Amino acid sequence: MQPGTPARVQPSEAIRNAVTLAPMTQDHLDAVMAIEQAAYSHPWTRGNFRDSLNPLFDAQGLWLEGELLGYFLAMRGFEEMHLLNITVAPARQGQGWGHMMLDALSLMSRHEGAQWLWLEVRQSNQRALQVYERYGFRQVSIRKDYYPADRQQREHAVVMSLKL
Repeated sequence: MQPGTPARVQPSEAIRNAVTLAPMTQDHLDAVMAIEQAAYSHPWTRGNFRDSLNPLFDAQGLWLEGELLGYFLAMRGFEEMHLLNITVAPARQGQGWGHMMLDALSLMSRHEGAQWLWLEVRQSNQRALQVYERYGFRQVSIRKDYYPADRQQREHAVVMSLKL
């Protein structure tokens, strides 16, 4: 570990067992928006989340004793699932919660008959790219100028897939 790098605290088995994954509802949007705005320079809007709360999407929150640890939203397709947003609260990152949500999404996707899981991630988001690669996702292509960036610029997206 580099000097000055904060140590990552892994939750105990008891804490991991106390975590629940629950469908996201309108009542959760304040907590979701607080995390989204803290985590991203270009966050989704409340309207984006509200529009995703319908049967075409799987929207799930990861909860521990009333605290939202993170969430994901995925859209169903024919024999595939497309991960649109997965976010862990900044104070809870590096503790395995993102991996736990990917596990849940993979299981849910298989249960619904999906054979592939797809996502896009900012090319500059090296931390997320490493998480996805460790999980087994492979880079498929680049979408040029996909994401908004600072000062009216655009950023490329890395398209990744995982065979389920």
